[in-house]
Amino acid sequence: MSVTQNSLPFIPFTRPHFNQETIDAVAEVLRSGWVTSGPKLAEFEATLSEYFGGRPVRCFANGTATMKIALQVAGIGLGDEVITTPISWVATSNVILSVGATPVFVDIDPITRNIDLNKLAAAVTPKTRAIMPVYLAGLPVNMDQLYDLAKQYKLRVIEDAAQAFGSQWKGQKIGSIGDLVSFSFQANKNLSTVEGGCLVLNNADEAKLAEKFRLQGLTRQGMDGMDVDVLGGKDNLTDVNAVIGLHQLKQLPAFQARRSALAKQYFDAIRSEMKSADITNLNLELPVENFTDSNWHMFQVVLPLDQLNVDRAQVMTELKDLGIGTGVHYPIITGFTLYQKLGYQVDATPVAERIGRSILTLPLFPGMADEDIGRIASALTGILKKHRKN
Repeated sequence: MSVTQNSLPFIPFTRPHFNQETIDAVAEVLRSGWVTSGPKLAEFEATLSEYFGGRPVRCFANGTATMKIALQVAGIGLGDEVITTPISWVATSNVILSVGATPVFVDIDPITRNIDLNKLAAAVTPKTRAIMPVYLAGLPVNMDQLYDLAKQYKLRVIEDAAQAFGSQWKGQKIGSIGDLVSFSFQANKNLSTVEGGCLVLNNADEAKLAEKFRLQGLTRQGMDGMDVDVLGGKDNLTDVNAVIGLHQLKQLPAFQARRSALAKQYFDAIRSEMKSADITNLNLELPVENFTDSNWHMFQVVLPLDQLNVDRAQVMTELKDLGIGTGVHYPIITGFTLYQKLGYQVDATPVAERIGRSILTLPLFPGMADEDIGRIASALTGILKKHRKN
């Protein structure tokens, strides 16, 4: 483990956990000789289907492929519009572009940092075919309102639930309800297969179509019959990844409980440190204190940059010097050169512009020690106090 100049261990913003049982299971798959998509993938998909209440589930090489294929299954293509959020990993909107459709960005709610559903209706046009909400840090949007809007305007919903595996809405797992629901199993997710993702579908026909898109549009018949009737790609998940997922799923309840406990400590520690440092006048925005629906994939604060004499990068640098890793999730998508060239403007979504410039992800993963939270809270508040404008 790396150490800082003050000899304290470095705390990364996240770290995956794979126990010895998982490592042994991977070795067994490697020894089996069947390492690509095979029996472990079938078992993983069946187990996920059971987890989601019997809905069809198909797994893919990554969470970007799951979203793109969801769009394809929904028939979204050239000339269509898809409403989404400007605060997400850029994959969310890139996949919309990749199928020939146009992303339409709606501003976010400053409290939840998710798409503001109250502003969604104004963005609907005759070309609108789907809504793609994102559940930032694992916090769902208001699902009742989302699906009421979808029904009212006859739109498909493709839920970018990449960060929301284990999250809930009114006691129901995200993925067990709704339309097409996409999850990521990338290395920093609550359930990781190192790389991978899954798509929850509505019926057997959609599942079959997703399988075609997953592997070159291929359908097999009998011993030697093959046909290709749609344009697919190469997005299958391997048995090596699948067996990791099976063992992560067993540990998920413990992972979730630990994340929730750490998040609760964050609220207490940050509030206590800010009071002690006499900086409660600084508007450090904490996340929604939701311990019912959120899976606490990340703990994010919004820095009060207008009250500081430094920018976010300097705050991150000083935290790093104290042995604390942080992340940015996410800069506003419309600020990227690609989207600027396409004519998007950051000032069209002013709340997202401010949050994208100010949001900071603090460390949160099950392997953290309780004392890490106090150390991080103390370091952050110390930096805020030092750089507070007079």
